[in-house]
Amino acid sequence: MKLAVVPARGGSKRIPRKNLREFAGQPIIAWSIEAARASACFDRVVVSTDDAEIAEVARSFGAETPFVRPAELSDDRTGTLPVVRHAAQMCGAAAGDLVCCIYATAPFVRAVDLRAGLEALLSSGADYAFSVASYAFPIQRAIRRTLDGRVEMFDPAQFQTRSQDLEEAWHDAGQFYWGKAEAWRAERPIFARCSVPVVLPRHRVQDIDTPEDWTRAEWLFRALQAEDGARP
Repeated sequence: MKLAVVPARGGSKRIPRKNLREFAGQPIIAWSIEAARASACFDRVVVSTDDAEIAEVARSFGAETPFVRPAELSDDRTGTLPVVRHAAQMCGAAAGDLVCCIYATAPFVRAVDLRAGLEALLSSGADYAFSVASYAFPIQRAIRRTLDGRVEMFDPAQFQTRSQDLEEAWHDAGQFYWGKAEAWRAERPIFARCSVPVVLPRHRVQDIDTPEDWTRAEWLFRALQAEDGARP
């Protein structure tokens, strides 16, 4: 079995009702569900939620909601690993099955990228394959703001190093995480040598954690729609 799990709790705080808020014409969770279904990768697309309204919307876009996520897995401190482990268990995922977590607020996720993630997982033999993008600026030359209003480098030794001589760095793109069912069940860490990256271009990656993020994401999304003439 290949299972897609879309975590979507109801109690988001920084952006209230975040998982149901309209994004480019439809509830933001719909974009993730539609990409999962369009990829033709999955036997089941399941939304893990504690919220009846989210469950109803998820079903209207073709996802299943076969269980209610328990309260102890629905607070703002619960990580992705236990939520996906619970969903996999509730759906009867067995050894040898594959489970892909797709975030509910990932409107840039594409079916083609989900297929690429599956191929990367299968061809590598890794425990996980997940989306990444490169940092636009060398992280080795990052600065911090000090309490007295000044600045200092995180690593002053890199001040004289040319940008082109610094190692390129990557970050989690926050879209999808393919994994073996046994890896999810054991809650093995994702950001480790047991994983392989699926590289996405920076212009198709945007975290949505604040109202400012949301506005920027919609601008970018609509620009991609205008350029591609379809889903970005």
